[in-house]
Amino acid sequence: MKKLSVILSVAAFAAILSCQDINGQAQQPKGPKSKPVAEWKKQLNSNTYRIMVEKGTEPPFHNAYWNNHEKGVYVSAATGDVLFTSDTKFDSGTGWPSFTKPVSKDKVLLVTDADGERTEVMERSTGLHLGHVFDDGPANKGGKRYCMNSAALKFIKE
Repeated sequence: MKKLSVILSVAAFAAILSCQDINGQAQQPKGPKSKPVAEWKKQLNSNTYRIMVEKGTEPPFHNAYWNNHEKGVYVSAATGDVLFTSDTKFDSGTGWPSFTKPVSKDKVLLVTDADGERTEVMERSTGLHLGHVFDDGPANKGGKRYCMNSAALKFIKE
């Protein structure tokens, strides 16, 4: 029993790190709809600011959309631009909303994190952080897992 508890603890810690940015530094986001950091701080609530501007992450299984199964679209919490649809959402078991692809490759920008280990997903129009993309998604849907933070998104029901 003790061994199982240690294994579960290590697995939970690994899951948290799989979508977390170690740096968490607020840098000036870039893109055609970008704004100075001070303006984002006024526009976004503190949690969304922490996620999108400071490149934070939210806890797994304790966020708005990880278990959302309704039909609709997921838009940027900053701009309202459609980024993902419920048709591409799947249960990854990680505790974060996961998608096989964005609504258009023109909507996101993929950048290697400073640690060189992961690929960050940013909203192309603002340069704001959304989450990370991994190569462990469903093989029959392209093999990608776009692991997003719910705080970076708003869901619009169909």
